[in-house]
Amino acid sequence: MTEERITERTDVNGNVTERIIERGEPNMVATPVTVAPASTGGGMSGFIIVILLAVLAVGGYFLFTQETENRKDEAIAEAADNVGAAAEKAGNAVEKAVDKIGN
Repeated sequence: MTEERITERTDVNGNVTERIIERGEPNMVATPVTVAPASTGGGMSGFIIVILLAVLAVGGYFLFTQETENRKDEAIAEAADNVGAAAEKAGNAVEKAVDKIGN
């Protein structure tokens, strides 16, 4: 009569790491069969992390570039206000000089 005996070894997660199947007479030598553990898919998570970091870097670049542009625009507007104030003072001085000459 042919016997068959299966012995399995598992890791701490319950995954089968080794399976031994013995067939034949009880005194025959068993042939071990090793089962590779399932892949965890760690490569894809690393790829996703790299993509997220790239997106954050590009977003940060545009954010800081926009902030720099806003500062430039504010500086130009302030300079234009200063020129307008200086022109108004010059106009007032000219009016005073004309008034003095006319009197």
